Amino acid sequence: MKIPFVYQSLILINLIIIFEIIDTLKTSDLINIHLDELSKSFPSSTPSLKGQVKNLDEKYFSQYIDHFSRRYKFQQRYLISTEYWKSPNGPIWLWTGNEADSYDSVEKVGLIWDNAEQFQAMVLFLEHRYYGKSMPFGNYTTRRLSNYRYLNVGQILADYASFIDHIRMTIDGAQLSPVIIIGGSYGGMLAAWFRIKYPHLSVGALASSAPFLHYPNIYDCENYYRIVTENYSNYSKSCSKSIKQSWPAIRRLAETKVGREFLTKQFNLCKILSPEQLESLIHYIAFVWAVLPLKDNSRSSYPIKKVCKYLTEPISNDGKLIKSIAKALSVYNEENKQCKQLDENNNNKHFKIDPWDIQTCTEIPLPLCSDGVDDMFELNEWTIEKFSNYCQKKYGINPDPYKLLKKYGGKNIRHKATNIIFSNGLKDPWSAGSVLESLSDTLIAIKIPGACHCEDLLSETLNDTKTVLDAREQELQIIRGWLETYYEKKNIDFEF
Repeated sequence: MKIPFVYQSLILINLIIIFEIIDTLKTSDLINIHLDELSKSFPSSTPSLKGQVKNLDEKYFSQYIDHFSRRYKFQQRYLISTEYWKSPNGPIWLWTGNEADSYDSVEKVGLIWDNAEQFQAMVLFLEHRYYGKSMPFGNYTTRRLSNYRYLNVGQILADYASFIDHIRMTIDGAQLSPVIIIGGSYGGMLAAWFRIKYPHLSVGALASSAPFLHYPNIYDCENYYRIVTENYSNYSKSCSKSIKQSWPAIRRLAETKVGREFLTKQFNLCKILSPEQLESLIHYIAFVWAVLPLKDNSRSSYPIKKVCKYLTEPISNDGKLIKSIAKALSVYNEENKQCKQLDENNNNKHFKIDPWDIQTCTEIPLPLCSDGVDDMFELNEWTIEKFSNYCQKKYGINPDPYKLLKKYGGKNIRHKATNIIFSNGLKDPWSAGSVLESLSDTLIAIKIPGACHCEDLLSETLNDTKTVLDAREQELQIIRGWLETYYEKKNIDFEF
């Protein structure tokens, strides 16, 4: 019997991809698409042409656990570089920390380092609460589910607000420094929401690859996998068709002991595949195909192109087709020859609290589904009912999927927001849930044909496409205009 599952994520990125198949419920499996694991699987072989990380110091800031009762505090980590900052009044570039350790972003956000010297900017990375070393209850944070009650966007945005005030009050010459908020993927959502919630604390925000409109019944949950499929089909129709044909082939082979032994060998599994692990295997393979488009560029040597070289004969017998699928899958793990350990379907014995999973269950659902017709995946539905059932059973949480839409608005932000750039690479599946058309003269959408997830935030290299280079230049021109307007209004003489 085929077990339904729910695709859910992120994004997702600072520029990070973390993968975990959560199998605590037999009726609902989750795939989290973040940004860290893929970056590690495809390190860039192309050196940066411009800036590098300079004199980055690690510090801690006493932050309120609950900004609205203002009783107890915790130590929130941040990273700071004043290497290029011109005091007084030089601009501050604040990276909105994603769902990961703050150091995971530092070298990947090349746009900041490439241009910090030109703009004479201070660079700040504030670590997201409940990630890295920024744990509100210290070592006890992960021991109780109730400790995560302060993990929500309202508290996170207040963290940034309090932090900006702290920097301006404690660093000489920063009192009137204009702040530019920069974020990618989920961090891009935070950047846009911060600009909406606290417009007086920044002069503008760059939200790269941010699924800002990714809400149930507003966003078509099938679009992510349609774009994924287009990425493969653009290399070869046989490629996407082979993947589509592989699912029933895997299921047929898994019906017999000989077939399961064959699958074990082909996919380099650590143990002989059991019938109970079939869904885990299929979800793992589907995950790989789903995230490769996020990094299908020259920096990663175009992994989908490599995959599709193996997938040329979709009309093959099951064994031949699966051998080609396994070879194609090895592109993802080409630097890791270790066997693949699948879930044992007994994770209920080792319940693990995943902070991102909690965030999706409370207020960031990011629905993903596939219809098996217009994409190369199996039919998998996403419904609020199924999703709510998962969250209720695992965490006792009743999701509010429209909470952030009601608080900060989707497309209806013209009357309350200014100076936000929504940039998106059109190869990026997350772009389908972002802002692709400008909402006003100051809420600007930048579409980047042929670009991947957050590619505009990376360091400039010789292999960058013209569309990516042009997008970065447009973003910097807009940011420069925001800063010039600020200095003019404040009658501050500052040249950069």
